[in-house]
Amino acid sequence: MAKRDYYDVLGLKRDASGAQIKSAYRKRAKNFHPDVNGSPDAAEKFKEATEAYEVLCDPQKRKTYDTYGHAGAGEFAGRPGARTYTWSTGQGAPFDLRDFFGRSQSPFMDMGLDEILGALRGGKSRVRRKRRTRGADLEHHINLDFLAAVRGTTVSLRVQLADDASRSETIEVKIPPGVREASRVRIRGKGAPGAAGPGDLYLIVHVANHPYFRTEGDDIYVDVPISIVEAALGAKVDVPTLDGMTSVSVPAGTGGGKRLRLRGKGVAKGNSKTRGDQYIVIKVVPPEKISKRGKELLDEFARTETPDVRKDVPWK
Repeated sequence: MAKRDYYDVLGLKRDASGAQIKSAYRKRAKNFHPDVNGSPDAAEKFKEATEAYEVLCDPQKRKTYDTYGHAGAGEFAGRPGARTYTWSTGQGAPFDLRDFFGRSQSPFMDMGLDEILGALRGGKSRVRRKRRTRGADLEHHINLDFLAAVRGTTVSLRVQLADDASRSETIEVKIPPGVREASRVRIRGKGAPGAAGPGDLYLIVHVANHPYFRTEGDDIYVDVPISIVEAALGAKVDVPTLDGMTSVSVPAGTGGGKRLRLRGKGVAKGNSKTRGDQYIVIKVVPPEKISKRGKELLDEFARTETPDVRKDVPWK
């Protein structure tokens, strides 16, 4: 295919000034640059515009071209491996494509034109843009006492500096109230280093069991044993809470498994002032041994008080 006239390639009249030539080339080079144009013929048009600019921007080459056409101007000879995309144009000033494509955003900025065309395989494929990536996220396991987990606490950690793996620092990490087994607490910017900044550090929380408290969501449960007399007649019973001991009224006739609620005595919900509830789970405990007098009294009770506790069972 015959070469197109260089002036037509750049959309110029033959008396165009040097500034007009440079402006026209800038516009076409940017339009057909591989980073912004994925059409199949973009690379060829980019090369064509660059070849035209290389000739017309040089006064001596332009004069020869105006006189003899393509036969006099010769073939365009880019500078293979011109890492800054700079072509010297005789008396014209060097032209650097990075002036309007940015200094470090393109994978093509470290290639000469021949390398670009080779990478594009004639414009039919694109080079994947290299992306600056963050460092990897890291994990660190910590063990917490039950009460520290439900109340919240602060732990000290020794971590490597993101910008210097050979050095470390001590950081204070606030653990919010109510963390549970396998909860993940995120610490921004304390992960592995990376070109786009460090990753994050995640603390994986393990919570120790408590001797008598247990949690279900934001609620606290504790089993409280009472005697058969307390269950029958009712009683005041001292029970533990997260805030200390408190007295709870057990109604007369309370059966085993009954739950008594203490509002707002449970686990704090995150960093808010709202708390769950605490439940007192009643366990009626009969005496293991009964004295002779106690047995006489129970026999008398059985004769005078004979409720049928199984009257409503479904199998009757």
